Amino acid sequence: METRVTHMVDSVFVMPGTVAAPRTGTLRDLHSRYETVREALTLIDKAARESGLPDISTRLIEDAAGERPYSPEVHYLEIFAVSLATYHLLVAEGVEPVAIVGQSIGELWALAAAGHVSVGDAARLAVARSQALTRQAWPGTMLAVGVDGRRAESLAGLIGHPHLVLACENTPRQSVLSGPRRQIDEAERVAEALGWPSVRLDVPHPTHTPAVAQAARDLRASAPRVSYGGGRWRVSSPWLGRDIGDEDPVELVAGALTAQVRMLHTVRALHAAGADTFIECGEWPVVTRFVEASVPGVQAVVPLSEHDPVAAVRALVASRTDTAPPPVRTPAPLPVPASPAPVAPAPPVASPPPPPAPAVPPPPVATAAPAAPPVLTPPTPVAPASPVTVDPPRPALDADRRYATVLAEIRALYGDYLGYPPELLGDDDALESDLGVESLKQVALLSRVADRYGLPDLRANTSLLTVGTLRRIAQAVVQAQAEATAR
Repeated sequence: METRVTHMVDSVFVMPGTVAAPRTGTLRDLHSRYETVREALTLIDKAARESGLPDISTRLIEDAAGERPYSPEVHYLEIFAVSLATYHLLVAEGVEPVAIVGQSIGELWALAAAGHVSVGDAARLAVARSQALTRQAWPGTMLAVGVDGRRAESLAGLIGHPHLVLACENTPRQSVLSGPRRQIDEAERVAEALGWPSVRLDVPHPTHTPAVAQAARDLRASAPRVSYGGGRWRVSSPWLGRDIGDEDPVELVAGALTAQVRMLHTVRALHAAGADTFIECGEWPVVTRFVEASVPGVQAVVPLSEHDPVAAVRALVASRTDTAPPPVRTPAPLPVPASPAPVAPAPPVASPPPPPAPAVPPPPVATAAPAAPPVLTPPTPVAPASPVTVDPPRPALDADRRYATVLAEIRALYGDYLGYPPELLGDDDALESDLGVESLKQVALLSRVADRYGLPDLRANTSLLTVGTLRRIAQAVVQAQAEATAR
């Protein structure tokens, strides 16, 4: 296809680290449209087969590819495939980055996209990294805490274990600790006592702590040597705190395992240098949420979270080169939620619909943790909306009353937690975009709702986090209770 020649000099491409597994078929359209995407997926599949893994592209380009063969290596390579395919979409449509930034293992995706290493070598190195971490089998975990890096570091210092450290500084109000499970348990209790929101990160391999130094040594000794150098684009490293030069990728990946990732500082440095648009090369807004929380007012774009990613990118290009208005978000369809949504959902963070995912907003692996909130500004009071009375038909009177009761209880619970008068919380106010409730707080609140009504499965309903409103949460509770009663 014809490549557009627009040059968007203020754009930064961001590559996510370990986030949730991509949806089945998520690359089908890009695979059919772009030869460069097909070539990249072929190279990743070849490297996967050489490592004894199944083809990575099959599930990503088919509507129904059957059971997903899970392993940490497959997980990482699927994220790589989605990141690289998005990169090729952007370049094919004329979007050229001033820099590429990767978070945690996403830095390896950035090196491949920029041409510092080949796609096949990057895939093989990702597999070697995963295997080294698996061999060490360090039984640690990671905890996202809704405070700045200085406070999070003080919390780790208070507990005083050499392997409990500040792993990631994502935003002015969101940091990640990495450490042994016992010490993370203590940190979680202290954070709760201080009123700091926190959530465990469900990642295949906890990293960014001295505890995995053995895996780093193993990787240096066992990883295949790769050719490198001469990349097309600048790659900014959040753990080095500078651009990557002519450096051995094996050393870079091994060094990052025990290093602190300072995404906040990298984003601010790029913005100060003139970058105003950050485009996430992933399926969900993860790193772009960090960006928006760190530099208010920048434009954050996540093409694959749109209903038509290609049209979204073309609209972005047009808005920079013509007098066309900025692109209008047309969110991709959400997975069917636990209860019927009263309106067509509109987005993470803005949030698109996460796939079957970790218990938390997809981080971020060392990372895909939710970002910090804007300043809370109570919305103008609105009258509570009545339950939906159109298709599907109105429920029976007792169900209506149950819904109204649950809605009032949830409004009181959320108001008490957030410090809002309950009457200011409208039924259809979006928790994030209208009320400024960050993802960490949403996770904590949804857990409280699940505990209150004895519905543990409610925590897995990620659509209540991505497009959460009090109405949708109340409907999900009533629906789940009705299903439990029917069983």
